[in-house]
Amino acid sequence: MFFVFGPSGQMYRGGPDKLAQVAPVRRVQRPQALRTRPLDADAPPAPEPPPPPPAQPRPLRLLEAVSAYVQTELGPAQPRQPLSRVGDVMTRGSLGIAPETRVNDAWQTLAEHRIAQAPVVNAQGQVVGLLLRADMAPLDLLPEPGAVKQAIELARRPVSEVMVSPVPTVTADTELRYVANVLLETDLPGLPVTDERGQLAGFISRTDILRAVAADPPLDLWS
Repeated sequence: MFFVFGPSGQMYRGGPDKLAQVAPVRRVQRPQALRTRPLDADAPPAPEPPPPPPAQPRPLRLLEAVSAYVQTELGPAQPRQPLSRVGDVMTRGSLGIAPETRVNDAWQTLAEHRIAQAPVVNAQGQVVGLLLRADMAPLDLLPEPGAVKQAIELARRPVSEVMVSPVPTVTADTELRYVANVLLETDLPGLPVTDERGQLAGFISRTDILRAVAADPPLDLWS
């Protein structure tokens, strides 16, 4: 189940097929990396790092003892359960940013948590938008001369003026393949996970899905 929430509350409830028909939901432009210097075709290639020293072989009995000890700590092997729904891979207890927070303060909060986006949550704990780090430092302000004043003005604005809103959200019991399709269509880095009232329960990002692909137990999208 998908929803669309904005400052005025719920605007949509249903499946992903009609999510794109909600007019205010815009397609997000994926940020590009900044080049710190012009490309130089004649620049010499970087030297290759020296090869690592060869690993010292360990006695077979030592390896067997370590393996037996680890198996004892792990206990009996449990059957692997496939991951197929949002609740299997989402980040619970996601960080929320208040709409009145200044952009500069929100930037510091995202940097401290080492994340690039966060749901915007009102005083009632309901999602009203999504804050993207790319929207707090647009490329057209960097590093053009005379843009310092504009950058300062942007840093002093409240988050409510730069957040993505309305924003799609998803419930924890939704199948992951539907979420992946919405992320591809909107170019959003992730979706807040909420209930039908918009109460924030977590966040599911592209990284969460990629981690599930590489993790154990396996990701199963079509069972």
